[in-house]
Amino acid sequence: MKLAEGLRRHDEDGVVRCFWATDDPLYRKYHDEEWGMPVHDDVKLFEKLCLEGFQSGLSWLTILRKRESFRAAFGGFVIDRVAAFGPADVERLLGDAGIVRHRGKIEAAIQNAKAAREIVAQEGSLAAFLWRFMPPPSERPRKLDMSTLRSLATTEASTRLSKELKRRGFRFVGPTTAYAFMQAMGLVNDHIEGCAARPHVEAARKKAGLPRIAAAGDSSAGAARP
Repeated sequence: MKLAEGLRRHDEDGVVRCFWATDDPLYRKYHDEEWGMPVHDDVKLFEKLCLEGFQSGLSWLTILRKRESFRAAFGGFVIDRVAAFGPADVERLLGDAGIVRHRGKIEAAIQNAKAAREIVAQEGSLAAFLWRFMPPPSERPRKLDMSTLRSLATTEASTRLSKELKRRGFRFVGPTTAYAFMQAMGLVNDHIEGCAARPHVEAARKKAGLPRIAAAGDSSAGAARP
């Protein structure tokens, strides 16, 4: 049977996946197990916001291959740790060949940690704040095929999120970057209809619901979690 546009069946395991899941094992694993799954953990959400900024002008696979090095360099992306980085840390990171050595992006990640710390203090958690931007059903297509996906580089929801993040001091968070973040973190399910991962992601989103809103000042907000 001929597959719909935007889908491909991998010869190795016979699984039908979205077109962008290449034959690279790391990328396929990311597609199958991470992309689109709902994330309510502040550290993981902050990490993705930073890495989306580092990806600008590069492929996600490039960043994915460097992700463990990024985690080591940025203190596991624990918000308070990164917010405390100073000029010496910037120079250290510029000398780290395991990451993308771009001064503007490094400084943006540190600034974003400071902005995220303020959100946690004001809103209770980064997760509760970000998930408010999950688009309502009225803003989502009834069926996600390749044609529809092409029109979703930016959306009303991602534009709202981008504007609010920028207002709060974030950098490298334009509407396209914001939408890529929403896709990856499960605020939307953009696996194409017919992709084997789509129903699993949808079930996980329904089960997860919305994140708990921590009390402002909760010391666990933004802390490292397993």
